[in-house]
This record gives sequence, structure tokens and C-alpha cells, in this order.
Amino acid sequence: MQINIYTDGSSRGNPGPGGFGVVMISNKHRKEMSGGFRNTTNNRMELLAVIVALENLKLHGLYISIYTDSKYVCEAVEKKWVFGWEQKNFKGKKNADLWKRFLELYPKNHITFKWIKGHAGHKENERCDHLATEAADDKKNLKTDDGFESGLYN
Repeated sequence: MQINIYTDGSSRGNPGPGGFGVVMISNKHRKEMSGGFRNTTNNRMELLAVIVALENLKLHGLYISIYTDSKYVCEAVEKKWVFGWEQKNFKGKKNADLWKRFLELYPKNHITFKWIKGHAGHKENERCDHLATEAADDKKNLKTDDGFESGLYN
């Protein structure tokens, strides 16, 4: 089964209020997700969008293409940097809490990352950007990014 996942993250102020947006498409099925946090960074939201998408899959062994405008996320995986970071226990790397979470999910499926230029009119990327921005602006429902606020991200 092939699934296309589109993700985006947003942060106002970086750090500041932030959000993520996800669009998942498989055949005729479509699912959108988003969430907002009161204080976080753009890179954390970009990575969290991928994690939330993968956590919401009900099956394993799927063929997944993840489209992101985050070179940070895309290159860390495709160039295999994250595996070297893992071997060094993420020493000196930010967002270790999220990378560890990602690495628990990664081997469950056949995943490729595809970088797309942000704000370039790509329909699904624009939708993810809208979801992320809207979630970051939802002052009533912003959650705490415990990993960021506790300093665990370093």
C-alpha cells in the first residue's frame, strides 16, 4: 500500500507559538491533522508533523513518501545523519527527544523523504502550511511542548 504524507511546521518568533500540519493521502482516503504549542521552534514542529503522521498509521510495512519543505528533516534522514547522531546518543544535537521518537517509528515502514520547495504553490504543502499556522494561532488550545520547555531538546 502506498501512502503520500505531506507535512509542515510553523513557529512565530522561533522560538514562539508554533504548530504542525499533516495531510495523508492513500487512494481515495484523506486525513488532515494539526496541533499547536505555546512555545516551540520551527524545526521541532517540522519533525513533529512527521512523527504524528507515522504514529497515526494503523498498519506497518507500508510504502510511504513523505513530502516536506524542511531540509533539516529531509536531509537528516535521507543523508543518514540521524543514525550517526543516534550512535553518539545525540550529543550536541537539538531535538533529541523527537528524533528518538521518530527512530522508533521509522523501521516499521518503507519510508522515503522528498523535499519540496515551501510556499511555491504546491497544493498539499500549502494546505499543511495553513493547518500549521492556524494551529499556532489558536491561543485557546495551545499545548505545552514539554521537550522544548524542559530543555530536553538539547
